[in-house]
Amino acid sequence: MKKIITTIFVLSCMFINAQDMNYHVESHLFKVNLLLTPGIEYEVGLTKNTTADFRIGTGLRYVRTTRDRDYGIFLTFEGAYRYYYNFEKRLRKGKNTTRNSANYLAMTTYFAHTEPIIGNLDTNIDFVGQVGPVWGFQRTYRYGLNLGLELGLGYDFSDTDKSIVPIFNFRLGWAFGK
Repeated sequence: MKKIITTIFVLSCMFINAQDMNYHVESHLFKVNLLLTPGIEYEVGLTKNTTADFRIGTGLRYVRTTRDRDYGIFLTFEGAYRYYYNFEKRLRKGKNTTRNSANYLAMTTYFAHTEPIIGNLDTNIDFVGQVGPVWGFQRTYRYGLNLGLELGLGYDFSDTDKSIVPIFNFRLGWAFGK
């Protein structure tokens, strides 16, 4: 199943990339995310409408049982290949497209170390990873305020388990670039 989803996504991105677009993504975009999961993010333009996005940040996990409440803040690493598909439509409507303010399809990856940097949560696993396709959007407003959302379905794996899980990422911070 994972191979089929990955193949379909890669082929669709290649087909879409072959179409001639007059609009370009930013060549470099640096972002600082503050809400919920602070981190830093770097997005680099690869073609007219594709980017590679890299993020080092934190993740929060809270577990409540009948006896205890445990939490952990973990170090996370993320990467994504993004295809932005609606620059032209946004421009026709007079909407902002600066700093990659558009919708995209992406293949995203996630890796986290399971020893919390802050907190008392004991996970009993060594690592956790995730890969999957997502639909997302990014908007950068006045003064660089940046908002992003991703939704998708991913293959989650660790040294003890594998499963299919929903992907939900929300980011709020600032973008620095052109």
